[in-house]
Amino acid sequence: MNIQMKNQINSATNLLRKIQLMKLSALALVTVAILVNVAQAQPGPGRGQGFRGGRGMQGNGQGNGQVAEQHDNRHDADREVFQFLLSNHDKIKRTVTDLPNGVATLTESDTPEIAAKIQEHVEWMADRIKTASPIRMRDPLFAEIFKHTDKIKMQHEDTDKGVRVTETSDDPYVAKLIQAHAKVVSGFVERGFAEAMKNHPVPDTKSATPAISKPANPVIPKHGSVVRLPDAAHQPRQGTKILIDVTRGSEPAELNAAIEKVAKYLNIYAGGGAEPAKGQFAVVFHGDATLAVLNDDAYSAKFHTKGNPNLDLLHQLHERGVELFVCGQTLISKDAKPEEVAVFVDTAVSALTVVVNLQADGYAHVPIGK
Repeated sequence: MNIQMKNQINSATNLLRKIQLMKLSALALVTVAILVNVAQAQPGPGRGQGFRGGRGMQGNGQGNGQVAEQHDNRHDADREVFQFLLSNHDKIKRTVTDLPNGVATLTESDTPEIAAKIQEHVEWMADRIKTASPIRMRDPLFAEIFKHTDKIKMQHEDTDKGVRVTETSDDPYVAKLIQAHAKVVSGFVERGFAEAMKNHPVPDTKSATPAISKPANPVIPKHGSVVRLPDAAHQPRQGTKILIDVTRGSEPAELNAAIEKVAKYLNIYAGGGAEPAKGQFAVVFHGDATLAVLNDDAYSAKFHTKGNPNLDLLHQLHERGVELFVCGQTLISKDAKPEEVAVFVDTAVSALTVVVNLQADGYAHVPIGK
């Protein structure tokens, strides 16, 4: 290969390298431009509306039948301001004057930084009223007041140390909500986080939470009483399969508290929620609970009692369709025999096989131990 050819090859190679570098540089510029555009488009303090949920001071999540709260562009910034104000509540002064149709409030602090945070908080709360962007939906009062933002008139002006607010409504019911809210905010100022952890009731029978029902025993009389909570989260579901794994023992002459709890589980599904939910229940006894399923004669001989105090409730559970099993391995290790078990209880090879087999059949495993 002559010198001229070598020079041509080297020139071509260098040219290719320059082209590659140019491509990489162009790609880098395009990438930077994309990242800048994305960053500019991202929400930050001062952008967008408030987040979905309640009003005034914030909370998260879903509960008590309320709409789930969705964090919006202002969520983090508002939360920081709120936490700051709660942490410094003892440096805040607040006065509230009830008006015929609402309230007039003055909230101030001698500390300039706190005063600025008060003004920022009120500014964004006024925006949330205007745009119907609620927060703190877990709290009944805050959830209720944000159903009526279209009927609320809010005016505010900064003072040297904080902010003066006038909040009114032509609707008498909404005016009561405004007054109740003002008292709660005063509680935040007085007690800080301790007050923020509380639920606050709606001050009227309209839209108020229904009264809690009296304890009842829908399917197992005299055992496992429950109260009906039709609006609570996680209602019983139809077709649920539950395996209750009982190892808790008890005093021989007393009803085993774990069996009482099984009765409560049945009552919960029958009458603890909005609607009765039919489920499938199974119980396996082993460990210290093994001998609770012996018949009267065997139990009395073993513990010197007058019969087995567990049998009546166990029989009620059986009559309600609950499958009852006892661990055969533990039974024999405790010097008892399968033929000594109550007639409506089945002896299984082991508690292990019951648990594994029923979980494979879709049962949820609920242990009741010591």
